[in-house]
Amino acid sequence: MTPARGSILLLGPMEPLVAEQLSPFGEVVELDPDDGAALALALPDAVAVAARASARVDAALIEAAPALRVIGRSGVGVDRVDVAAATRRGIPVVIAPTAGTNAVAEGALALILHLVKRLGRLTRLVREGGWAAREELAPGDLDGATLGIVGYGRIGRRLAELASALGMRVLAHDPYAGVPAELAVADLAALVAESDVVSLHAPLTEETRGLVGAELLARAKPGCVLVNCGRGALLDLDAAYEALLDGRLAGVGLDVFEPEPPSDHPLFHHPDVVLTPHVLGLTPRARRLLFEEMAAGMAAVLAGGRAPHVANPEVYGGEQRV
Repeated sequence: MTPARGSILLLGPMEPLVAEQLSPFGEVVELDPDDGAALALALPDAVAVAARASARVDAALIEAAPALRVIGRSGVGVDRVDVAAATRRGIPVVIAPTAGTNAVAEGALALILHLVKRLGRLTRLVREGGWAAREELAPGDLDGATLGIVGYGRIGRRLAELASALGMRVLAHDPYAGVPAELAVADLAALVAESDVVSLHAPLTEETRGLVGAELLARAKPGCVLVNCGRGALLDLDAAYEALLDGRLAGVGLDVFEPEPPSDHPLFHHPDVVLTPHVLGLTPRARRLLFEEMAAGMAAVLAGGRAPHVANPEVYGGEQRV
């Protein structure tokens, strides 16, 4: 296959290394993904589109780029990319599934520790001179507690390793991943009922949208801590807030939201909630690795080869584990 040449569109701010790795294949153009006019002018000559954060690569964008050879996504989530439309055109959707694994798993553990150890309430207690009430806010233990992981991909597996090292009993639910028999719980409601901490790491699909709602939370073990580092739309915030108010949940930690940035919600103001702006996977090291992995995969396609990690392995005629 002839190496592709044409414009390379970068939708959203990226590390300079992306432009450096892709510039041999054409002119690199950095665009604001919300600038529809500039995007419309650039798409006819585009051989590659790299998208990050909230940038969307929908069917209309793909259709407007007849020379398009590859789409890159800076991360593993492709809910903002029309993968089916890309696949129909034979366009690989390159992802970066390994770069942020450790950072996100550590971030999930940090949220869990913050909530189980009641750091938010205890910080306020010291600030407000409530030292005498400290024993009324006793922190909890991870050692001996049960962690239920929803989504056993790379991040879920890494979190399981970290949690096990702290003495936690780990259970996992994932209908599509190879969960070890000793950890696997086939029924999600049973997992929630047995877990002291539940951590969400599933991808967002039509099947998983609203996965954790009022019905599932009604099965939660009283005092459960819930963390979401997967996708915001996995969790019904109204249901989570009600569960906090009635004690089924003792804490909620969120790094992801729907939409992003989110609209205000009563949940955000509860003292047993900790929020981070979808940043736990963007440590300096993870950020560099993420862009390196995406750019290298895109460059491989533009050079006429195959990317090691794609969201649509059908374009290569076979399955591929990401």
